[in-house]
Order: sequence, then C-alpha cells, then structure tokens
Amino acid sequence: MHKENTGDAPSAHTPRVRHHRKRNTDVVAGAGKPNGSHLLVNDSSKYKSFLVRAYSTVWMIGGFALIVYLGHLYITAMVVVIQIFMARELFNLLRKTHEDKQLPGFRLLNWHFFFTAMLFVYGRILSQRLVNTVTPDKVLYRLVTSLIKYHMAICYSLYISGFVWFILTLKKKMYKYQFSQYAWTHMILIVVFTQSSFTVANIFEGIFWFLLPASLIVINDIFAYICGFFFGRTPLIKLSPKKTWEGFIGASITTMISAFLLADIMGRFLWLTCPREDLSTGWLQCDPGPLFKQETHALPGWISNWLPWKEIYVLPVQWHALCLGLFASIIAPFGGFFASGFKRAFKVKDFGDSIPGHGGITDRMDCQMVMAVFAYIYHQSFVVPESLSVDKLLDQIITNLTLEEQQALFMKLGQVLQEKVIGS
Repeated sequence: MHKENTGDAPSAHTPRVRHHRKRNTDVVAGAGKPNGSHLLVNDSSKYKSFLVRAYSTVWMIGGFALIVYLGHLYITAMVVVIQIFMARELFNLLRKTHEDKQLPGFRLLNWHFFFTAMLFVYGRILSQRLVNTVTPDKVLYRLVTSLIKYHMAICYSLYISGFVWFILTLKKKMYKYQFSQYAWTHMILIVVFTQSSFTVANIFEGIFWFLLPASLIVINDIFAYICGFFFGRTPLIKLSPKKTWEGFIGASITTMISAFLLADIMGRFLWLTCPREDLSTGWLQCDPGPLFKQETHALPGWISNWLPWKEIYVLPVQWHALCLGLFASIIAPFGGFFASGFKRAFKVKDFGDSIPGHGGITDRMDCQMVMAVFAYIYHQSFVVPESLSVDKLLDQIITNLTLEEQQALFMKLGQVLQEKVIGS
C-alpha cells in the first residue's frame, strides 16, 4: 500500500517539473491511420475550419487586390515583407532555446546574412530602374551610379564581415549546432531569394506577369480545397493525407478555365500590361504590343452550328495563359507536397500560425515559389522577343559608360552614320 504524501514531507524531495512548449505534431500524430481517415469529408469539424479558412482568405484577397491597385513599388514592398516573415518562420524551425541562450547575438547573425542577400538581389534587379528614376538629378545620378558600380564589392564586404563574425563566435561544445545553423541559414537564403528575385522581375515586366500566375495558384488552392471538401474520396498522395484526386482534378479544370478568362480580363488594362522602367508610382501609358491586341478566329462549322456566333475574339496572350494554367494545375502543387514532406521531417503541422486556418506565410507560398520561377522563365523564353530594342541599348550605355565615354560613342556613331550616307 502506498503512503499518501502529507505536508510534512520535505519539499527537497519533490521533483521539479519542467514545462516545455508543446510542439504542434498533428501532422504525424495519425501517421499509422489509414489514409482515408484524414479526408475532409470524414472530418467532424470541417465546417468550422472551412469558415475560419474562408474568412482569412477573403481578407487576404482583399488586401492583395488593394496592393496590386497601388502599383509596382507597393507589390515589391509586399514581397519584401513576405520574405521577412518566411525567413523568420524558417529560422525558428531549427532553433533551440537552450543553445541560443548560450550564444548571445547568434540570431542577429542570421539576419545579417539575410539583409546582405536582400541588398545583393534587389540591387541587381532594380539598379537600372533606380538610375532611370534619378537621371534628371545630376547629383543623385552620380551618387547612384557610383553605388551601383561598387554594389557587388559592398555586398561581398558585408558577407565576409558576417563570415568572420561567425568564426569569432564559435564556442566549444556548440560547434555542431552553430555550423548546422550556418548551413540552414544559407539554404533559407537560396530558397527565399531565388523565388523572390524572379517574382520581382515579373512585377516590373508588367504586373500581368506577376498577377496572373499568382492568381492561378490561389484559384487552384481554393478549388482543390472546395472539391476535396465536398467530393473528396480518393487519397492523392501520402505526404498530404487530405489531398484527393477529386480535388486535384476539379482544381485543374477550374484553373485552366480561369487562366483563359483572366488573361482576357487583365490584358485589357494598361496598368497591368505595361512594364515599369523606373521606380516611380505614376500611371502608365504604353503600346501593349501584339500579345494584348485582339485577334479574330473563325469557328469550325460543326461548332458554329451549335452556337449563335461564327467567330471569336481572343488575345494572343490567352494561349500563353493556358500554359501557365497547365503548370499551375499539374506541377506547382508539387511545391506543396514538398513542403508537406518537409514539415513531416521536422514533425510540425505548419511553418507558423500567422494566418488563421492556413498556418504560416511559408505554408501559403510553397506553390507560389515554384510558379514564380516558371512564369519568369516562360516569359523570357517564349514571350519576350529576341531582338534588342533601342531603349535597352540606351539603358546599357547610360548605366555602364561614363559621360566622356558616352560623348566619344556619340561622335563615333555620328562618323559611322555620315560615312554610310556618303557611301550611299
């Protein structure tokens, strides 16, 4: 028989209980259950989670629409904020509180590398547009061109200072943790900034090339959830137990239709189709080019017999949109599957909890990262004409040549043109 503890028992013998923050392991908690038990149709609380998710989605879409309306710079600022949140969530994934307390300032080192990478990436992407913005002001122009000239040296100096800082902070018995954090930080930088650099490049090629791919991913995600919610019966992949073939197929069909229709709607607005050559915020006027001008296509006889019209009007860009829609439907979801496997490896349900019903920012950006890279490569490979334009040549001359070199080029070009005129 066990004796009951009384107040006379010495408190020194009372074991100390350490309270640990419970990790969210819902993803792997039911790993041994049949795959079908995870489906949304079998979830008793699915309507509550549906409402929470729908409420968050409405707010996100509304905020996103407002930022798109404000223009290129505001969209870029949004991308920067998303990057910071993603980095924070990923940095926290492998952090250990006990080790961090023994390494004061170690977290600051991670952010030092992050902002150095940000300076390098955005400096490379936006340098020419910054020059175009300050060209009327001679003082600012000289300052900016000098900074751009030494941009790479500045970024390298910042990186080397962080590298030396890391070496000087190495602490005995902490080497393994510190080097794992160092490697993890660089992996985060590669993942985050590879995606973001392509995203920002898409924005300045024309908001259309950013907005359409991003919208297709959102549409695919929403309809995969809705179709799986109401009709999902057949599990799709073990990495994501709630994903179903019904949701995947339904979302694919909806995404392809949406791609064709959205391209027609977005392609009519110069604000979305015109590229931004500087960092101003004014309204844009440009020649949208043949991609955004309607073409007439006669319908085959066997189709026109069933329809009240004999021809249709299509923007050429709508055919490109179908390729983007196909990628968003078939390939981009694998970014989500990769993220699911990644979370299972670390035994967490979500990367964060900043978005109710969705998880963290990284949970929403997994497919967007894959899509942004594809959209940029597709645009550069199949949409942008190969020939150099006068504007691009002038941009390179203004950026890379000094005033004296520009004057010498002008004189030389005048001589060449004069000789051609005389020779003819």
